[in-house]
Amino acid sequence: MPKTSKIAISLSEEVLAAVEREREIRGESRSQFFRSAAEALLRQRREQEMSEQYVCAYRQVPEAGEEIEAARHAASRILAEEPWE
Repeated sequence: MPKTSKIAISLSEEVLAAVEREREIRGESRSQFFRSAAEALLRQRREQEMSEQYVCAYRQVPEAGEEIEAARHAASRILAEEPWE
C-alpha cells in the first residue's frame, strides 16, 4: 500500500457544508472525497497540458492538403456504408 500523509486544511463554513452534503450523497469519507477531488484536479491539469502540447505541435506541423483530403475520403466511404434508417 502506498505511503500516505495526513494534512490539515482550512475551509470556509460554506465550503465545508457543501463538501459534507456532497460526500454524504456519495457515501464517502472526507479523506476519500478530498483524495478524489485532488486526483481529479491533477488529472484535469495533465490532460490540459497534453492538449496544449498537441495544439502547439499541430501548429508547428499542420496537416498537408493531401492528408486532409484522404481523411475526408475515408470518412465519406465509412459513412456511406452505415445503414441510415
